[in-house]
Amino acid sequence: MTPLDESPLDVLDAYRTCEFATLGRDGTPATWPTAVRRKEDGTLLLTTSLAFAQKALNIRRDARVALLFSDPTGSGLTDAPQIFVSGRAECPDEIMTGPEGAEDYWRMLFERQPHSQSYVSAPARWTMDWYYLRLLITVVPEQVILRPPLAAPGPDTAGGTDAAGSLPGAAQLAAYSSAVLAARDVSGAPVLARTRPVPADGGYALEVPADCAAVPGPASLLVHRHDDKMNHMHNALVRGRLETAGDGLLLAPDKVVEPMGTGRASDALKVMRSTKRATNRYLERRGLARPKVRWDGFRTLATAARRSDGA
Repeated sequence: MTPLDESPLDVLDAYRTCEFATLGRDGTPATWPTAVRRKEDGTLLLTTSLAFAQKALNIRRDARVALLFSDPTGSGLTDAPQIFVSGRAECPDEIMTGPEGAEDYWRMLFERQPHSQSYVSAPARWTMDWYYLRLLITVVPEQVILRPPLAAPGPDTAGGTDAAGSLPGAAQLAAYSSAVLAARDVSGAPVLARTRPVPADGGYALEVPADCAAVPGPASLLVHRHDDKMNHMHNALVRGRLETAGDGLLLAPDKVVEPMGTGRASDALKVMRSTKRATNRYLERRGLARPKVRWDGFRTLATAARRSDGA
């Protein structure tokens, strides 16, 4: 039995993505959106490609992780509760070249993200093999907290200062109505909360739920989006340091990371090059030849999903 047995599992299963936090080498919680599949034993299955293996490396160094299900886009849910999960993860250094062992995960992904079905056939597969070279991450939940949906913005949430535009991340945060704070609690474990950052002197003022035990230290704000078919994705991470500010919190930003670019069409080639380099780097450091993707297994699942879409 896991803490998930006490949570509304149908709600969790309906979420298309969650925010997933691991701890970087310097202790900064690194948070990115990812797809999750709940397994029958109550654990959660995630994957990461070799091109974005940092979360796997973080887990192998510190197994403490956190997940927040807070963006119900595409789920069909109305006024869905947020679900915060903390626990420990493991990520073996075994490169998966086919869907075996994660068939339900890939079936879910092909069904919910129809455009990914085309990646398994020529010509797309010639440039997308990095996408299918994956590491499996299994999370054992230790705590689950249910939260109500984030309240609608009030008239005072559009505040700011004359210096707001000069803050790192100002443009990225301004494009979203809310963001997800990733910080640490007193034990150093990651905690997550969806909030509405307000530009202030020296950073972004934040309000978080009482059950989010964030303390001053390395922190970040994540913004991300996708449409109902998990397409037109964008994400950006504003890193900095969390400080107390009166009765609230303030994130003093110092860096912005946009791994998939800004969303412009011109970024596609840069992303393709960077993912190839990152994949090669992961393999080279382990003295491994580039594995061959077992396309037949992926094509079988993609074809079944396509037929299901047309039914």
